[in-house]
Amino acid sequence: MNRKPNIAVVGATGVVGTTFLKVLEERDFPFENIYLMASSRSAGKKVTFKGKEYTVEELTEHSFDKPIDIALFSAGGGTSAKFAPIAAEHGVIVVDNSSQWRMDEDVPLVVPEVNPQDIEWNHGIIANPNCSTIQAMVALKPLQDVYGIKRVVYSTYQAVSGSGMKGINDLKNGLAGNDEDLQAYAHPIAGNCLPHIDVFLPNGYTKEEMKMINETHKILGDDSIKVTATTVRVPVFDSHSESINVELEKPFEIEDIVELFKKSPGIIVQDDVENNVYPLARDAAGTDEVYIGRIRRDFSVDNGINIWVVADNIRKGAATNAIQIAEKLLEILPD
Repeated sequence: MNRKPNIAVVGATGVVGTTFLKVLEERDFPFENIYLMASSRSAGKKVTFKGKEYTVEELTEHSFDKPIDIALFSAGGGTSAKFAPIAAEHGVIVVDNSSQWRMDEDVPLVVPEVNPQDIEWNHGIIANPNCSTIQAMVALKPLQDVYGIKRVVYSTYQAVSGSGMKGINDLKNGLAGNDEDLQAYAHPIAGNCLPHIDVFLPNGYTKEEMKMINETHKILGDDSIKVTATTVRVPVFDSHSESINVELEKPFEIEDIVELFKKSPGIIVQDDVENNVYPLARDAAGTDEVYIGRIRRDFSVDNGINIWVVADNIRKGAATNAIQIAEKLLEILPD
């Protein structure tokens, strides 16, 4: 696309929506016009973006009657279910951050460092994966390409910002000594770890855990990989941390794995345990990269490896990944 596109941000006043705007500005994403949309509760609010004040408009069935090329959605699954098809019918390409479309076989599920080619077969909607899945995919794709993957065990330590303002408020209130008025969690999060993200399913897993399992298969394009997960909410404001145990198909040397990660897109290796260097949530916050450390052999299985993977869940795990998809779209959209 040679001309500058018209873009929309849906859910512009939420945690991810405001980060959309921040990342769009930081990356100097080109646009002719930008439209900020949200629910009726937020309509009329003033938002400053790139030095200009914009008024948030209410999202309705007619919001996409005007010419819009790309819409970044982060307004919940119900909103996406209703409005993303309306946008697509008007020729808009929607990049959706909710879980609504992720496992739809007609909707590509994309991490740009991993499967950018899937963007090209979109039918008007592209799904942004789950935040915890995105950073794991950036780490696993190089291993899959070079060594093949037999099995993955995820153990996640996820920040409260993944629950939006309600999760952030639960931690803030708990740290201030108020654990009575919980908004997001079944138990106090301050001083606690909750092995409970999203709802429990009949198989005993949470919905979050099954998202990681199913999305891994779809993004990596291999349903034969055995995957299991335990996802835990921890009292950290920003950035998800993950312990990932991988059983590879082929033998490897640790030095080769480290070099592979160092040359792979979107990854920063922090692995100097003698000097206490390894990825930390506090360091990852506010950045767009995926950090990998604690790279070591799993001696309990053939060709096993353990890695520690950290990334900002609101940026790389949501807003930045979506905008990276939009940047790829600019390369293929017609004028």
